[in-house]
Amino acid sequence: MSGQHAGEQEGGDKWEVQLRKGCLELAILAALWEGRRYGLEILRRLESDSDLIVSEGTVYPLLTRLNALGLVRSEWVESDAGHPRKYYSLTQAGKRRAMEMAGIWARFSTSMRKMLAPLMKEDK
Repeated sequence: MSGQHAGEQEGGDKWEVQLRKGCLELAILAALWEGRRYGLEILRRLESDSDLIVSEGTVYPLLTRLNALGLVRSEWVESDAGHPRKYYSLTQAGKRRAMEMAGIWARFSTSMRKMLAPLMKEDK
């Protein structure tokens, strides 16, 4: 029985990882909504404003892909710290995509909240 429970737990963990991965693109676009940020700032924003704790090895390839899709632009900027930093910002297409994704998320989360309401009620 405990083996089955462990498998169920592992399956639940995998589901949560997939759910978080699915939200990451929207979270990155949202992190850039108010202006340009360099990679570490994006990571910190994800950690502080969401439940997404991700590694540089996850975020940078996604930023590269978003750049290739024309949703994000990047530029190297000299830093007072001595080495240049690569800053990312949304393009107009990126802003449109972020708003579109936010609308999809709002509709989806509202419908799921309705669906899950019976599960979230306290036992009588």
